[in-house]
Amino acid sequence: MAHDNSNRFAVQDHLALPNIARILMEEEEEHLDEDNPALLKAQWPFAQILSSSALNSALVADQGAILAGDMSSRSSAIFKFKCVDEVHSLLLLADGEYNTDMFSTAFLKGMEEANRFLPTDSELTTTRGQDQLKKKSDRGRKERHGELEADVGRTTRLVEPGACQVLDQMQIAMDNQTDNINKKGRKSKAQVIDLHTLLIHCAKAVIDDRRSAGELLKVIQLHASPTGDATQRLAYWFAEGLEARLTGTGSQVYGTLTAKGTSSVAHSEDYQLFISTCCFRNVSFLFANKAIFKAAVGKSRLHIVDYGFRYGFQWSELLRWLAARDGGPPEVRITHIDLPQPWFHPEKHMEEIGDRLSDIARELGVTFKYRAVIAQWQTVCIEDLDMEPDEVLAVNDLFNFRTLMDESVVITSPNPRDTVLSNISKMKPDVFVQGTVNGSYGTTFLSRFREVLFFYSAMFDMLDATMPRESKLRLALERDVFGWVVLNAIAYEGKDRLERGETYKHWQIRNQWAGLRQLPLDRETVQMAKDMVKNNYHKDFIIDEDHQWLLQGWKGRILLAHSTWVAKGASSDC
Repeated sequence: MAHDNSNRFAVQDHLALPNIARILMEEEEEHLDEDNPALLKAQWPFAQILSSSALNSALVADQGAILAGDMSSRSSAIFKFKCVDEVHSLLLLADGEYNTDMFSTAFLKGMEEANRFLPTDSELTTTRGQDQLKKKSDRGRKERHGELEADVGRTTRLVEPGACQVLDQMQIAMDNQTDNINKKGRKSKAQVIDLHTLLIHCAKAVIDDRRSAGELLKVIQLHASPTGDATQRLAYWFAEGLEARLTGTGSQVYGTLTAKGTSSVAHSEDYQLFISTCCFRNVSFLFANKAIFKAAVGKSRLHIVDYGFRYGFQWSELLRWLAARDGGPPEVRITHIDLPQPWFHPEKHMEEIGDRLSDIARELGVTFKYRAVIAQWQTVCIEDLDMEPDEVLAVNDLFNFRTLMDESVVITSPNPRDTVLSNISKMKPDVFVQGTVNGSYGTTFLSRFREVLFFYSAMFDMLDATMPRESKLRLALERDVFGWVVLNAIAYEGKDRLERGETYKHWQIRNQWAGLRQLPLDRETVQMAKDMVKNNYHKDFIIDEDHQWLLQGWKGRILLAHSTWVAKGASSDC
């Protein structure tokens, strides 16, 4: 049940005055005959007087008559002459000559018409909008609009204080105008708010002007919705994060989301829906399980060290593969390492995972042991693993090491991120399988905000294209997984911030520094992943390769990356 939302959202660069003016002034242009001789004759002397006045106004001839004037005050007046016949009758006498005494009357009448579509007592100013209008109003609509089309990633300008309130009023005025047009049976144009740009402006204002940030946040919250389209849902959770950062309530909101948790049954339902519509988890499990299965070929004992809290869905499939292999299955031991968490007690859940996997192994005839270890990941060494002779050691991490603190927080060397990798190298695993989120969150709040915004724009767009909007399980997934991560990345700093994504290229350098050697991609695994995605999932999912990393993405953006490693100097048949 995929939704086609390709026309859902029109991206604009920023909230500059010319863009607002264009939206307000495009009504009924198709009804005007700009080549009508009488109309041109009526307009000409009026334009002459206005262009020579001290108001620095300009008469722009493009699909009708639009007059944009810059008064001596900071406010910009925008005029549109809708009643062309009335202006004509005011300016022409019976003998066809012009009544110059009526020019001022016509001018005032135009102002009266324009005021019907503008909020009262409003100031619309931008950092450079007025100067651009003064200098370039005679260059035509195409050139003026081209100046506004800068990439959103480079947008750092901020509307002046109070402008967001005016924008909100302007939007209401435009909505009322649209309603009036519909009542008259005329064609209306959809009004849109660029929530991506507003979010970036608000994040910038959080640093520079908290009062303005609060005003922008109100506009965002007015148009965001947890049950709307992809952009509205994205904006809702980013607004939650921005509000928590502004008010200092991040720990309370974050703790509430975490404390609620999700039962194994409910999470299983979310999981089943997610993997049926999104290929990310299935490809991740396929890549890891194939690498571990290959490392265990011909071996009688397999020890898997798994970092991070999950529900054990990955291992049930591997147990089935091992049970069906030629020569019978090996003895399997899983050491599950998770972090101690003050607001959440993982012991019970880890025990449930062990019991469930033990039941599956028993049904398949696989000798199985499960051990739970609760400790900081950087403190776990080979001595803590109780290694047995002739064991094949496979170390597995799927997307969890992104939460380890790096050098931006821990100045002393080595930091926890590098320490974990170094300890894995000292374990000399037969294979270390790494899956990572491909996103560099940077060291500053604004750079991190932009990267998280772009990353989750792709994720929410993917959900919108593959899952129904009314799905309660989708709401739970967005709240319990994506919303949780977004909130932490935006509202927290220092040691309290867990989300610290890095690109896979950065991880490649870290791994090499830690004494690990990358293995080439298994061609059979790559082909299986490509076939799985092509035959079972949406056409916009992508599988690619780069520097021996298997890459997953959506509509050209790489979101996840996978690779396999061994210790330098160690031999491996993988």
